[in-house]
Amino acid sequence: MKQLKPRTRHTLLFILLGIVFFVPFLGGVHLFDWDEINFAEISREILLTKEYFRVYINFQPFWEKPPLFFWMQSLAMQIFGVGEFAARLPNAICGILTLAIIYRIGERLYHPRFGIIWAGAYFGSVLPFLYFKSGIIDPFFNLFIFLGLYFFILFYWKKDGFELELKRSKWLYLFVGGFFIGMGILTKGPVAYLIAGLTLFVYWIYQRFRFYVNVPQVFIFTLSAMLVTFIWYGIETYHNGPWFILEFNKYQYRLFSTPDAGHRGFPGYHFVVLLVGCFPASIFAIRAMLRMPAEEKRYQYDFKMWMLFLFWVVLLLFTVVKSKIVHYSSMCYFPLSFLSALAIEKIIRGEISFPRWVKGGLWAIGGLFASAIIATPMLARRLDLLRPLIKDPFGQANLEAAVHWTGWEVLPGVFLFGILITASILWHKRKTATGFKVLFGGTAIFVMLTLIFFINRIESYSQRAAISFLESKAQEDCYIITHGYKSYAHLFYARKRPVTDQRSYDKEWLLKGSVDRPVYVLTKIHRADELVAEYPNLEQIGSENGFVFFKRK
Repeated sequence: MKQLKPRTRHTLLFILLGIVFFVPFLGGVHLFDWDEINFAEISREILLTKEYFRVYINFQPFWEKPPLFFWMQSLAMQIFGVGEFAARLPNAICGILTLAIIYRIGERLYHPRFGIIWAGAYFGSVLPFLYFKSGIIDPFFNLFIFLGLYFFILFYWKKDGFELELKRSKWLYLFVGGFFIGMGILTKGPVAYLIAGLTLFVYWIYQRFRFYVNVPQVFIFTLSAMLVTFIWYGIETYHNGPWFILEFNKYQYRLFSTPDAGHRGFPGYHFVVLLVGCFPASIFAIRAMLRMPAEEKRYQYDFKMWMLFLFWVVLLLFTVVKSKIVHYSSMCYFPLSFLSALAIEKIIRGEISFPRWVKGGLWAIGGLFASAIIATPMLARRLDLLRPLIKDPFGQANLEAAVHWTGWEVLPGVFLFGILITASILWHKRKTATGFKVLFGGTAIFVMLTLIFFINRIESYSQRAAISFLESKAQEDCYIITHGYKSYAHLFYARKRPVTDQRSYDKEWLLKGSVDRPVYVLTKIHRADELVAEYPNLEQIGSENGFVFFKRK
Protein backbone atom coordinates (compact mmCIF):
# COMPACT_ATOMS: atom_id res chain seq x y z
CA MET A 1 0.00 0.00 0.00
CA LYS A 2 1.35 3.38 -1.03
CA GLN A 3 2.24 5.54 1.97
CA LEU A 4 0.27 8.77 2.32
CA LYS A 5 2.08 12.06 1.91
CA PRO A 6 2.58 13.98 5.21
CA ARG A 7 0.20 16.69 4.01
CA THR A 8 -2.59 14.20 3.35
CA ARG A 9 -1.87 12.26 6.54
CA HIS A 10 -2.02 15.36 8.72
CA THR A 11 -5.20 16.57 7.00
CA LEU A 12 -6.89 13.24 7.69
CA LEU A 13 -5.63 13.38 11.27
CA PHE A 14 -7.33 16.73 11.88
CA ILE A 15 -10.51 15.51 10.19
CA LEU A 16 -10.52 12.51 12.52
CA LEU A 17 -9.78 14.73 15.51
CA GLY A 18 -12.74 16.94 14.60
CA ILE A 19 -15.06 13.94 14.25
CA VAL A 20 -13.99 12.50 17.61
CA PHE A 21 -14.34 15.77 19.56
CA PHE A 22 -17.05 17.78 17.78
CA VAL A 23 -19.71 15.20 16.84
CA PRO A 24 -20.28 13.21 20.09
CA PHE A 25 -22.87 14.47 22.61
CA LEU A 26 -24.36 17.08 20.23
CA GLY A 27 -27.82 15.95 21.28
CA GLY A 28 -26.98 15.47 24.93
CA VAL A 29 -28.60 18.68 26.17
CA HIS A 30 -31.51 20.85 25.07
CA LEU A 31 -30.84 23.84 22.84
CA PHE A 32 -30.35 27.07 24.75
CA ASP A 33 -32.56 30.16 24.50
CA TRP A 34 -32.30 32.41 22.57
CA ASP A 35 -30.03 31.90 19.60
CA GLU A 36 -29.78 28.12 19.44
CA ILE A 37 -33.54 27.60 19.75
CA ASN A 38 -34.32 30.58 17.54
CA PHE A 39 -32.26 29.22 14.64
CA ALA A 40 -33.44 25.64 15.08
CA GLU A 41 -37.06 26.80 15.07
CA ILE A 42 -36.51 28.70 11.82
CA SER A 43 -35.13 25.51 10.27
CA ARG A 44 -38.01 23.43 11.63
CA GLU A 45 -40.49 25.87 10.08
CA ILE A 46 -38.70 25.59 6.75
CA LEU A 47 -39.52 21.90 6.75
CA LEU A 48 -43.15 22.57 7.68
CA THR A 49 -43.84 25.45 5.29
CA LYS A 50 -41.58 24.33 2.42
CA GLU A 51 -40.67 28.01 2.14
CA TYR A 52 -36.94 28.06 1.44
CA PHE A 53 -36.29 31.66 0.41
CA ARG A 54 -38.18 33.69 3.00
CA VAL A 55 -37.13 33.10 6.60
CA TYR A 56 -39.92 32.67 9.16
CA ILE A 57 -40.10 32.45 12.95
CA ASN A 58 -43.42 31.74 14.64
CA PHE A 59 -44.69 31.46 11.04
CA GLN A 60 -44.13 35.20 10.53
CA PRO A 61 -41.45 36.82 8.34
CA PHE A 62 -38.11 37.08 10.15
CA TRP A 63 -35.78 39.52 8.42
CA GLU A 64 -32.89 39.42 10.88
CA LYS A 65 -30.93 36.64 9.14
CA PRO A 66 -30.40 35.29 5.59
CA PRO A 67 -31.27 31.63 4.95
CA LEU A 68 -28.01 29.75 4.19
CA PHE A 69 -27.34 28.39 7.69
CA PHE A 70 -30.99 27.43 8.05
CA TRP A 71 -30.79 25.47 4.80
CA MET A 72 -27.94 23.50 6.37
CA GLN A 73 -29.87 22.90 9.59
CA SER A 74 -33.08 21.93 7.83
CA LEU A 75 -31.16 19.46 5.65
CA ALA A 76 -29.68 17.90 8.80
CA MET A 77 -33.16 17.77 10.33
CA GLN A 78 -34.52 16.15 7.20
CA ILE A 79 -31.91 13.39 7.55
CA PHE A 80 -31.62 12.97 11.33
CA GLY A 81 -34.94 14.33 12.54
CA VAL A 82 -35.86 17.56 14.28
CA GLY A 83 -33.77 17.82 17.40
CA GLU A 84 -30.61 19.03 19.08
CA PHE A 85 -28.21 16.76 17.18
CA ALA A 86 -29.35 17.98 13.77
CA ALA A 87 -29.40 21.62 14.90
CA ARG A 88 -25.76 21.47 16.02
CA LEU A 89 -24.39 19.10 13.37
CA PRO A 90 -23.62 21.81 10.74
CA ASN A 91 -21.19 23.51 13.15
CA ALA A 92 -19.51 20.21 14.00
CA ILE A 93 -18.94 19.75 10.27
CA CYS A 94 -17.69 23.34 10.09
CA GLY A 95 -15.21 22.55 12.87
CA ILE A 96 -13.89 19.54 10.99
CA LEU A 97 -13.48 21.61 7.83
CA THR A 98 -11.89 24.51 9.69
CA LEU A 99 -9.15 22.39 11.26
CA ALA A 100 -8.30 20.79 7.91
CA ILE A 101 -8.36 24.12 6.04
CA ILE A 102 -6.15 26.11 8.39
CA TYR A 103 -3.69 23.21 8.58
CA ARG A 104 -3.44 23.20 4.77
CA ILE A 105 -3.04 26.99 4.60
CA GLY A 106 -0.41 26.99 7.36
CA GLU A 107 1.45 24.13 5.70
CA ARG A 108 1.37 25.96 2.38
CA LEU A 109 2.58 29.29 3.71
CA TYR A 110 5.23 27.88 6.05
CA HIS A 111 5.70 24.13 6.54
CA PRO A 112 3.77 21.16 8.00
CA ARG A 113 4.73 21.87 11.61
CA PHE A 114 3.36 25.39 11.39
CA GLY A 115 0.08 24.09 9.97
CA ILE A 116 -0.17 21.61 12.84
CA ILE A 117 0.53 24.34 15.41
CA TRP A 118 -2.05 26.70 13.90
CA ALA A 119 -4.79 24.07 13.68
CA GLY A 120 -3.82 22.80 17.14
CA ALA A 121 -4.03 26.30 18.62
CA TYR A 122 -7.52 26.75 17.18
CA PHE A 123 -8.64 23.30 18.30
CA GLY A 124 -7.19 23.63 21.80
CA SER A 125 -8.61 27.03 22.77
CA VAL A 126 -11.77 27.33 24.83
CA LEU A 127 -14.28 29.42 22.85
CA PRO A 128 -13.23 28.25 19.36
CA PHE A 129 -13.75 24.66 20.54
CA LEU A 130 -17.11 25.42 22.17
CA TYR A 131 -18.55 27.12 19.10
CA PHE A 132 -18.25 23.93 17.07
CA LYS A 133 -20.48 22.22 19.65
CA SER A 134 -23.21 24.86 19.29
CA GLY A 135 -26.14 25.61 17.01
CA ILE A 136 -25.35 29.28 16.25
CA ILE A 137 -24.54 30.84 12.89
CA ASP A 138 -21.08 32.28 13.46
CA PRO A 139 -18.68 29.36 12.77
CA PHE A 140 -19.65 29.11 9.08
CA PHE A 141 -19.97 32.89 8.80
CA ASN A 142 -16.41 33.34 10.07
CA LEU A 143 -15.02 30.55 7.89
CA PHE A 144 -16.52 32.08 4.74
CA ILE A 145 -15.11 35.54 5.50
CA PHE A 146 -11.67 34.11 6.24
CA LEU A 147 -11.65 32.10 3.00
CA GLY A 148 -12.86 35.13 1.05
CA LEU A 149 -9.96 37.20 2.33
CA TYR A 150 -7.48 34.36 1.87
CA PHE A 151 -8.31 33.94 -1.81
CA PHE A 152 -8.25 37.71 -2.31
CA ILE A 153 -4.74 37.72 -0.80
CA LEU A 154 -3.71 34.94 -3.21
CA PHE A 155 -5.04 37.05 -6.10
CA TYR A 156 -2.99 40.02 -4.92
CA TRP A 157 0.15 37.91 -4.50
CA LYS A 158 -0.27 36.41 -7.97
CA LYS A 159 -0.81 39.84 -9.51
CA ASP A 160 2.18 41.42 -7.76
CA GLY A 161 4.55 38.50 -8.31
CA PHE A 162 5.06 37.26 -4.75
CA GLU A 163 7.41 34.27 -4.67
CA LEU A 164 4.76 31.76 -3.49
CA GLU A 165 3.95 29.30 -6.28
CA LEU A 166 0.36 29.86 -7.39
CA LYS A 167 -0.72 27.67 -10.28
CA ARG A 168 -4.21 29.09 -10.89
CA SER A 169 -5.19 32.27 -12.72
CA LYS A 170 -5.25 35.41 -10.62
CA TRP A 171 -8.83 36.00 -11.82
CA LEU A 172 -9.90 32.64 -10.45
CA TYR A 173 -8.50 33.52 -7.02
CA LEU A 174 -10.30 36.87 -7.17
CA PHE A 175 -13.61 35.29 -8.19
CA VAL A 176 -13.39 32.55 -5.54
CA GLY A 177 -12.62 35.19 -2.88
CA GLY A 178 -15.75 37.09 -3.83
CA PHE A 179 -17.73 33.86 -3.89
CA PHE A 180 -16.87 33.10 -0.26
CA ILE A 181 -17.69 36.66 0.84
CA GLY A 182 -21.05 36.18 -0.88
CA MET A 183 -21.51 32.95 1.06
CA GLY A 184 -20.78 34.92 4.23
CA ILE A 185 -23.46 37.46 3.29
CA LEU A 186 -25.92 34.63 2.70
CA THR A 187 -25.04 33.24 6.13
CA LYS A 188 -25.40 36.31 8.33
CA GLY A 189 -25.69 39.45 6.26
CA PRO A 190 -23.79 42.37 4.71
CA VAL A 191 -21.39 42.61 7.66
CA ALA A 192 -19.36 39.91 5.86
CA TYR A 193 -18.60 42.37 3.07
CA LEU A 194 -18.10 45.16 5.60
CA ILE A 195 -15.41 43.21 7.48
CA ALA A 196 -13.65 42.27 4.23
CA GLY A 197 -13.93 45.80 2.86
CA LEU A 198 -12.58 47.43 6.01
CA THR A 199 -9.64 45.01 6.07
CA LEU A 200 -8.84 45.84 2.43
CA PHE A 201 -9.13 49.55 3.28
CA VAL A 202 -6.72 49.29 6.23
CA TYR A 203 -4.25 47.41 4.01
CA TRP A 204 -4.54 50.28 1.49
CA ILE A 205 -3.58 52.73 4.24
CA TYR A 206 -0.70 50.42 5.20
CA GLN A 207 0.43 50.58 1.55
CA ARG A 208 0.56 54.39 1.93
CA PHE A 209 -2.50 54.75 -0.30
CA ARG A 210 -0.94 52.86 -3.18
CA PHE A 211 -3.66 51.23 -5.24
CA TYR A 212 -2.50 47.65 -4.81
CA VAL A 213 -5.68 46.61 -6.63
CA ASN A 214 -7.54 48.74 -9.12
CA VAL A 215 -11.21 49.65 -9.26
CA PRO A 216 -12.18 47.04 -11.92
CA GLN A 217 -10.60 44.29 -9.82
CA VAL A 218 -12.53 45.39 -6.73
CA PHE A 219 -15.63 45.49 -8.92
CA ILE A 220 -15.09 41.88 -10.05
CA PHE A 221 -14.57 40.81 -6.43
CA THR A 222 -17.79 42.57 -5.44
CA LEU A 223 -19.68 41.26 -8.46
CA SER A 224 -18.71 37.69 -7.57
CA ALA A 225 -20.10 38.22 -4.09
CA MET A 226 -23.28 39.76 -5.51
CA LEU A 227 -23.84 36.84 -7.89
CA VAL A 228 -23.87 34.48 -4.91
CA THR A 229 -26.18 36.66 -2.85
CA PHE A 230 -28.55 36.95 -5.82
CA ILE A 231 -29.54 33.37 -4.97
CA TRP A 232 -31.49 34.93 -2.12
CA TYR A 233 -31.70 38.73 -2.54
CA GLY A 234 -32.61 38.59 -6.21
CA ILE A 235 -35.06 35.70 -6.18
CA GLU A 236 -36.81 36.92 -3.00
CA THR A 237 -37.21 40.42 -4.47
CA TYR A 238 -38.39 39.04 -7.81
CA HIS A 239 -41.07 36.85 -6.25
CA ASN A 240 -42.24 38.99 -3.33
CA GLY A 241 -41.09 42.54 -3.97
CA PRO A 242 -38.48 44.55 -2.04
CA TRP A 243 -40.27 44.77 1.36
CA PHE A 244 -38.59 41.80 3.00
CA ILE A 245 -35.08 42.74 1.82
CA LEU A 246 -35.57 46.37 2.88
CA GLU A 247 -36.62 45.29 6.37
CA PHE A 248 -33.63 42.94 6.51
CA ASN A 249 -31.21 45.77 5.74
CA LYS A 250 -32.94 48.14 8.18
CA TYR A 251 -32.42 45.54 10.90
CA GLN A 252 -28.71 45.26 10.07
CA TYR A 253 -28.40 49.02 10.58
CA ARG A 254 -30.29 48.92 13.89
CA LEU A 255 -28.04 46.12 15.08
CA PHE A 256 -24.99 48.32 14.70
CA SER A 257 -26.52 51.51 16.04
CA THR A 258 -28.53 50.32 19.07
CA PRO A 259 -28.07 47.67 21.78
CA ASP A 260 -29.83 44.52 20.56
CA ALA A 261 -32.30 43.08 23.06
CA GLY A 262 -30.51 44.76 25.95
CA HIS A 263 -27.09 43.29 25.16
CA ARG A 264 -25.02 46.18 26.45
CA GLY A 265 -21.44 46.06 27.64
CA PHE A 266 -18.44 48.13 28.60
CA PRO A 267 -16.03 49.36 25.87
CA GLY A 268 -13.40 46.70 26.62
CA TYR A 269 -15.94 43.86 26.56
CA HIS A 270 -14.54 42.04 23.51
CA PHE A 271 -10.93 42.49 24.64
CA VAL A 272 -11.76 40.56 27.80
CA VAL A 273 -13.81 37.96 25.91
CA LEU A 274 -10.92 37.20 23.57
CA LEU A 275 -8.23 37.28 26.26
CA VAL A 276 -10.04 34.90 28.60
CA GLY A 277 -12.23 32.98 26.16
CA CYS A 278 -9.45 32.13 23.71
CA PHE A 279 -7.12 30.73 26.38
CA PRO A 280 -4.40 29.59 25.84
CA ALA A 281 -3.91 30.92 22.28
CA SER A 282 -4.65 34.51 23.32
CA ILE A 283 -1.55 34.77 25.53
CA PHE A 284 0.78 33.72 22.71
CA ALA A 285 -1.02 36.02 20.26
CA ILE A 286 -0.13 38.97 22.49
CA ARG A 287 3.53 37.96 22.24
CA ALA A 288 3.24 37.86 18.44
CA MET A 289 1.93 41.43 18.41
CA LEU A 290 5.13 42.65 20.05
CA ARG A 291 8.54 42.91 18.40
CA MET A 292 9.27 39.74 16.41
CA PRO A 293 12.05 38.57 14.06
CA ALA A 294 11.39 39.27 10.40
CA GLU A 295 9.67 36.56 8.38
CA GLU A 296 11.82 34.57 5.97
CA LYS A 297 9.57 35.15 2.95
CA ARG A 298 7.88 38.29 1.70
CA TYR A 299 4.49 36.58 1.49
CA GLN A 300 4.81 35.31 5.08
CA TYR A 301 5.35 38.82 6.38
CA ASP A 302 2.50 40.08 4.22
CA PHE A 303 0.11 37.40 5.49
CA LYS A 304 1.01 38.31 9.06
CA MET A 305 0.06 41.93 8.35
CA TRP A 306 -3.24 40.87 6.80
CA MET A 307 -4.04 38.82 9.91
CA LEU A 308 -3.14 41.72 12.21
CA PHE A 309 -5.37 44.06 10.24
CA LEU A 310 -8.24 41.55 10.23
CA PHE A 311 -7.93 41.06 13.99
CA TRP A 312 -8.02 44.76 14.82
CA VAL A 313 -10.74 45.57 12.27
CA VAL A 314 -13.08 43.00 13.82
CA LEU A 315 -12.19 43.86 17.41
CA LEU A 316 -12.56 47.62 16.98
CA LEU A 317 -15.65 47.31 14.78
CA PHE A 318 -17.56 45.34 17.39
CA THR A 319 -16.21 47.50 20.17
CA VAL A 320 -17.94 50.43 18.45
CA VAL A 321 -21.15 48.44 17.82
CA LYS A 322 -23.67 49.07 20.61
CA SER A 323 -24.70 45.43 21.03
CA LYS A 324 -22.19 43.40 23.04
CA ILE A 325 -22.60 39.67 22.47
CA VAL A 326 -19.81 37.11 22.93
CA HIS A 327 -19.84 35.68 19.43
CA TYR A 328 -19.68 39.07 17.65
CA SER A 329 -15.88 39.06 17.94
CA SER A 330 -15.52 35.36 17.03
CA MET A 331 -14.11 36.29 13.60
CA CYS A 332 -10.97 37.20 15.57
CA TYR A 333 -10.37 33.50 16.28
CA PHE A 334 -8.70 32.98 12.89
CA PRO A 335 -6.07 35.76 13.07
CA LEU A 336 -5.65 35.26 16.83
CA SER A 337 -4.85 31.56 16.45
CA PHE A 338 -2.51 32.35 13.53
CA LEU A 339 -0.59 34.90 15.60
CA SER A 340 -0.45 32.42 18.46
CA ALA A 341 1.02 29.79 16.13
CA LEU A 342 3.56 32.31 14.86
CA ALA A 343 4.83 33.02 18.38
CA ILE A 344 4.88 29.32 19.32
CA GLU A 345 6.80 28.40 16.16
CA LYS A 346 9.47 31.00 16.88
CA ILE A 347 9.73 29.91 20.53
CA ILE A 348 10.26 26.30 19.41
CA ARG A 349 12.91 27.39 16.91
CA GLY A 350 14.65 29.51 19.54
CA GLU A 351 14.17 32.74 17.58
CA ILE A 352 12.42 34.41 20.52
CA SER A 353 12.50 33.68 24.22
CA PHE A 354 9.64 32.15 26.18
CA PRO A 355 8.93 35.12 28.48
CA ARG A 356 7.94 34.66 32.09
CA TRP A 357 4.94 36.95 31.61
CA VAL A 358 3.58 34.54 28.96
CA LYS A 359 3.90 31.63 31.38
CA GLY A 360 2.38 33.78 34.10
CA GLY A 361 -0.54 34.70 31.85
CA LEU A 362 -1.17 31.03 31.09
CA TRP A 363 -1.23 30.24 34.79
CA ALA A 364 -3.43 33.24 35.62
CA ILE A 365 -6.19 32.49 33.11
CA GLY A 366 -5.79 28.70 33.19
CA GLY A 367 -5.82 28.81 36.97
CA LEU A 368 -8.97 30.94 36.87
CA PHE A 369 -10.74 28.34 34.71
CA ALA A 370 -9.54 25.43 36.84
CA SER A 371 -10.42 27.14 40.13
CA ALA A 372 -13.90 28.06 38.89
CA ILE A 373 -14.57 24.48 37.81
CA ILE A 374 -13.36 23.09 41.14
CA ALA A 375 -15.31 25.66 43.17
CA THR A 376 -18.62 25.28 41.32
CA PRO A 377 -19.63 21.79 42.54
CA MET A 378 -18.47 22.66 46.04
CA LEU A 379 -20.67 25.77 46.10
CA ALA A 380 -23.52 23.85 44.45
CA ARG A 381 -23.57 21.51 47.43
CA ARG A 382 -23.75 24.53 49.78
CA LEU A 383 -26.39 26.66 48.08
CA ASP A 384 -27.29 28.16 51.45
CA LEU A 385 -24.12 30.23 51.06
CA LEU A 386 -25.17 31.54 47.65
CA ARG A 387 -28.83 32.38 48.22
CA PRO A 388 -28.20 35.51 50.34
CA LEU A 389 -26.02 36.90 47.53
CA ILE A 390 -28.76 36.58 44.89
CA LYS A 391 -31.39 39.33 45.08
CA ASP A 392 -33.38 38.30 41.97
CA PRO A 393 -36.39 36.10 42.94
CA PHE A 394 -36.12 34.16 39.68
CA GLY A 395 -32.43 33.49 40.28
CA GLN A 396 -33.12 32.29 43.80
CA ALA A 397 -35.85 29.96 42.52
CA ASN A 398 -33.47 28.57 39.88
CA LEU A 399 -31.30 27.25 42.69
CA GLU A 400 -34.16 25.06 43.89
CA ALA A 401 -33.66 22.71 40.93
CA ALA A 402 -33.06 19.12 41.96
CA VAL A 403 -29.52 18.80 40.61
CA HIS A 404 -27.33 15.99 41.90
CA TRP A 405 -23.70 16.93 42.44
CA THR A 406 -21.43 13.97 43.16
CA GLY A 407 -18.20 15.86 43.80
CA TRP A 408 -16.51 14.21 40.82
CA GLU A 409 -17.33 17.34 38.82
CA VAL A 410 -14.06 18.84 40.10
CA LEU A 411 -12.14 16.49 37.81
CA PRO A 412 -11.96 18.81 34.76
CA GLY A 413 -10.50 21.57 36.95
CA VAL A 414 -7.99 19.19 38.57
CA PHE A 415 -7.14 17.91 35.09
CA LEU A 416 -6.45 21.45 33.82
CA PHE A 417 -4.17 22.16 36.79
CA GLY A 418 -2.36 18.93 35.91
CA ILE A 419 -1.99 20.09 32.30
CA LEU A 420 -0.50 23.42 33.40
CA ILE A 421 1.93 21.70 35.76
CA THR A 422 2.96 19.10 33.16
CA ALA A 423 3.49 21.71 30.44
CA SER A 424 5.53 23.87 32.82
CA ILE A 425 7.79 20.93 33.74
CA LEU A 426 8.32 20.08 30.07
CA TRP A 427 9.23 23.69 29.27
CA HIS A 428 11.63 23.75 32.19
CA LYS A 429 13.30 20.62 30.76
CA ARG A 430 13.59 22.36 27.36
CA LYS A 431 11.01 20.00 25.82
CA THR A 432 9.25 23.02 24.40
CA ALA A 433 7.30 21.45 21.51
CA THR A 434 6.01 18.62 23.69
CA GLY A 435 4.88 21.15 26.28
CA PHE A 436 2.78 22.96 23.67
CA LYS A 437 1.17 19.70 22.56
CA VAL A 438 0.25 18.92 26.16
CA LEU A 439 -1.13 22.44 26.72
CA PHE A 440 -3.41 22.68 23.69
CA GLY A 441 -4.37 19.01 23.52
CA GLY A 442 -5.06 19.02 27.25
CA THR A 443 -7.16 22.19 27.01
CA ALA A 444 -9.36 20.58 24.34
CA ILE A 445 -9.89 17.57 26.60
CA PHE A 446 -10.59 19.93 29.52
CA VAL A 447 -13.33 21.70 27.56
CA MET A 448 -14.86 18.38 26.51
CA LEU A 449 -14.81 17.08 30.10
CA THR A 450 -16.34 20.32 31.37
CA LEU A 451 -19.20 19.98 28.90
CA ILE A 452 -19.79 16.37 29.93
CA PHE A 453 -19.80 17.15 33.65
CA PHE A 454 -21.48 20.57 33.68
CA ILE A 455 -23.69 21.40 30.71
CA ASN A 456 -26.67 19.25 31.76
CA ARG A 457 -26.48 20.56 35.31
CA ILE A 458 -26.31 24.17 34.14
CA GLU A 459 -29.36 23.62 31.97
CA SER A 460 -31.20 22.09 34.91
CA TYR A 461 -30.87 25.38 36.76
CA SER A 462 -31.48 27.72 33.84
CA GLN A 463 -34.29 26.34 31.63
CA ARG A 464 -34.95 22.61 32.08
CA ALA A 465 -38.23 23.09 34.00
CA ALA A 466 -39.76 25.25 31.27
CA ILE A 467 -38.64 22.99 28.44
CA SER A 468 -39.91 19.85 30.18
CA PHE A 469 -43.33 21.50 30.49
CA LEU A 470 -43.28 22.51 26.82
CA GLU A 471 -42.27 19.03 25.69
CA SER A 472 -45.27 17.63 27.57
CA LYS A 473 -47.53 19.76 25.33
CA ALA A 474 -45.91 18.84 22.02
CA GLN A 475 -48.69 16.38 21.11
CA GLU A 476 -51.51 18.67 22.26
CA ASP A 477 -53.20 21.05 19.84
CA CYS A 478 -53.00 24.20 21.94
CA TYR A 479 -51.77 27.77 22.16
CA ILE A 480 -48.68 28.53 24.27
CA ILE A 481 -47.26 31.98 24.97
CA THR A 482 -44.79 33.55 27.40
CA HIS A 483 -45.35 36.60 29.57
CA GLY A 484 -42.70 39.02 30.77
CA TYR A 485 -39.75 37.47 28.96
CA LYS A 486 -38.75 36.65 25.40
CA SER A 487 -38.29 33.04 24.37
CA TYR A 488 -38.41 30.76 21.37
CA ALA A 489 -38.55 27.57 23.42
CA HIS A 490 -42.36 27.31 23.32
CA LEU A 491 -42.25 27.30 19.52
CA PHE A 492 -39.60 24.61 19.12
CA TYR A 493 -40.17 22.30 22.07
CA ALA A 494 -43.99 22.41 21.98
CA ARG A 495 -43.71 21.83 18.20
CA LYS A 496 -46.03 24.68 17.25
CA ARG A 497 -48.21 23.92 14.24
CA PRO A 498 -48.56 26.28 11.27
CA VAL A 499 -50.86 29.16 12.15
CA THR A 500 -54.39 28.89 10.76
CA ASP A 501 -55.99 31.77 12.69
CA GLN A 502 -54.17 35.10 12.63
CA ARG A 503 -55.94 36.10 15.86
CA SER A 504 -53.63 33.70 17.70
CA TYR A 505 -50.85 36.33 17.46
CA ASP A 506 -52.98 38.64 19.63
CA LYS A 507 -52.31 38.05 23.32
CA GLU A 508 -55.60 39.73 24.32
CA TRP A 509 -57.58 37.40 22.09
CA LEU A 510 -55.79 34.36 23.47
CA LEU A 511 -56.45 35.34 27.08
CA LYS A 512 -59.87 36.98 26.75
CA GLY A 513 -61.33 36.08 23.37
CA SER A 514 -63.35 33.12 22.11
CA VAL A 515 -60.57 30.61 21.50
CA ASP A 516 -60.86 27.20 19.88
CA ARG A 517 -58.27 25.27 21.90
CA PRO A 518 -56.52 25.35 25.30
CA VAL A 519 -54.23 28.28 26.11
CA TYR A 520 -51.11 27.97 28.29
CA VAL A 521 -48.96 30.80 29.59
CA LEU A 522 -45.40 30.57 30.91
CA THR A 523 -43.96 33.31 33.08
CA LYS A 524 -41.31 33.81 35.72
CA ILE A 525 -42.04 33.82 39.40
CA HIS A 526 -41.67 37.58 39.87
CA ARG A 527 -44.17 38.27 37.06
CA ALA A 528 -46.84 35.77 38.09
CA ASP A 529 -48.87 38.05 40.38
CA GLU A 530 -49.15 40.83 37.83
CA LEU A 531 -50.25 38.30 35.20
CA VAL A 532 -53.06 36.94 37.38
CA ALA A 533 -54.11 40.45 38.38
CA GLU A 534 -54.52 41.41 34.72
CA TYR A 535 -56.05 38.10 33.63
CA PRO A 536 -57.97 36.56 36.56
CA ASN A 537 -59.32 33.81 34.31
CA LEU A 538 -55.89 32.11 34.39
CA GLU A 539 -55.43 29.11 36.63
CA GLN A 540 -51.98 28.15 37.91
CA ILE A 541 -51.32 24.52 37.03
CA GLY A 542 -47.73 24.27 38.20
CA SER A 543 -44.46 25.98 39.06
CA GLU A 544 -40.88 24.79 39.10
CA ASN A 545 -37.49 26.42 39.57
CA GLY A 546 -38.73 29.94 39.02
CA PHE A 547 -41.09 29.21 36.14
CA VAL A 548 -44.86 29.36 36.67
CA PHE A 549 -47.33 27.65 34.35
CA PHE A 550 -50.90 28.84 33.79
CA LYS A 551 -53.87 27.57 31.82
CA ARG A 552 -56.82 29.64 30.78
CA LYS A 553 -59.91 28.47 32.62
